[in-house]
Amino acid sequence: MNNPSGKGFLPCDGPHEGADPPPPDPPHTCATSGYIQSYEMTPHEQNTVLLASNRGPVTFTLAEDGELIVRRGGGGLVSGLSNVAAGADAPPGMLWICSALSDGDRRAVRLSPGGRVDRSGYETGPLRMLDIPPATFHRAYNAIANSTLWFVHHLLYNTPNSPRFDGLFRREWESYRAYNETFAAALAEEAAPGARVMVQDYHLTLVPGMLRATRPDLRVSHFSHTPWAPPDYFSLLPGDIGAEVLSGVLGADHAGFLAERWASAFMDCCESQLGAKVDRACRTVTHDGRTTRVGVHPLGVDGHELWVRASEPDVESHVAALRAQTGDRQVIVRIDRTELSKNIVRGLMAYREFLAGHPEWHGRVVHLAFAYPSRHDLPEYREYTAAVQRYAKEIEDEFGTDDWDPLVLNVDDDYARSLAAYRIADVLLVNPIRDGMNLVAKEGPILSPRAALVLSREAGAAAELGGDALLVNPYDVSGTADALHAALVMPEAERMARAVRLSAAATALPPRKWFADQLTALSG
Repeated sequence: MNNPSGKGFLPCDGPHEGADPPPPDPPHTCATSGYIQSYEMTPHEQNTVLLASNRGPVTFTLAEDGELIVRRGGGGLVSGLSNVAAGADAPPGMLWICSALSDGDRRAVRLSPGGRVDRSGYETGPLRMLDIPPATFHRAYNAIANSTLWFVHHLLYNTPNSPRFDGLFRREWESYRAYNETFAAALAEEAAPGARVMVQDYHLTLVPGMLRATRPDLRVSHFSHTPWAPPDYFSLLPGDIGAEVLSGVLGADHAGFLAERWASAFMDCCESQLGAKVDRACRTVTHDGRTTRVGVHPLGVDGHELWVRASEPDVESHVAALRAQTGDRQVIVRIDRTELSKNIVRGLMAYREFLAGHPEWHGRVVHLAFAYPSRHDLPEYREYTAAVQRYAKEIEDEFGTDDWDPLVLNVDDDYARSLAAYRIADVLLVNPIRDGMNLVAKEGPILSPRAALVLSREAGAAAELGGDALLVNPYDVSGTADALHAALVMPEAERMARAVRLSAAATALPPRKWFADQLTALSG
């Protein structure tokens, strides 16, 4: 087995996967690589600020020659946190703990002392990856986090048919609990006395309560990057499971949310499901003899950094290519993952209805729809991606001509091309069924100073941007079609004035300040 750094390991006949754990006396043993580290680690010596999330700042892939290639991780959470938590200006004593997601990640973990991939020659920032057994990870991540908790918080269930909480679900929940226990144990091991621990999102709702039981000295926060379901929908979960989720989050000293309505829904659930004492004026929840503060932190965008990236040569070349493709036509842009909550199909329906009702716009407008496949290991998501592609083809077949493509659908993820699309947008369509925040709605106005924003009222961003966006009911296809028309005919001066205000709101709480505010909240 190759050592990527070329140093720091001595060969040994150590245990392999499935073997009994090693005795405690020897230095840290790598359970699957067959190597022992040549130096003693000093757990929690400097780790005074810890960040825990399912996905980390980097991902590893295996090249054909067996070498590991490191790339920046994907996803909105990673984008928001990477520069502040894994960059040069990260807080002193910072350590990020995440799960190994791929075979490359697991290989990197097994070649690294204690899973600390930054100690194997990789420029990741202080980072520990957890090699959770793939079957446990799959059940925790796909069956519970993404197919249960995500569905509950985004109100996505087709209730005549789902959910069904049976014996299989209970076994899957045990894996979710084990997954959270692995994170809690790693955080407890790594954290210095009195350290601040920032736990992220719906994958890790049980971690704060678990940490509270083993390390009461720690200051712990939990942040939800999704919406929070109202009590009547949250109560779809079995009572004991719902109580476990709520109690897990309440193990934190501070529970953070992206918008006031999500924080209020959480407090409502705590009151109705747990009988907790809620002080809405002070935003506190008291349960089992301790009090958790509830905060609202609407994550924004670093406008300067976004413009620097959007001005690089690869983006410029995409701008030229897209302009050649769209000509002098007005451009409606949407950029999403093919996530069920993003409501892409209804957005396409609205565009189709707009074209049917406004023939004067035929040949004068192009819809750039970038819909990047997401979670294709779940059948619902594969089917949804296929539905997006089918509906897009129907629009092209119905309205396209020899010299006009009314719709350009791209399903290949390309960040530079997405930035280029922002820059040429005249209208930005963001119509999720439900969204914790939605950074697309914030990035677009920064990069396109003349774009009108058509925004779902169910996006968390609507609380900040609603005054200057054209708000729509995401289920109202005709209303969204009307909003697209209103955006296209909006006078240029009004578009630009609105965009200036939208950009100011979008950059009010950039990631560094968002991160710092939560650290401050844990210092009280």
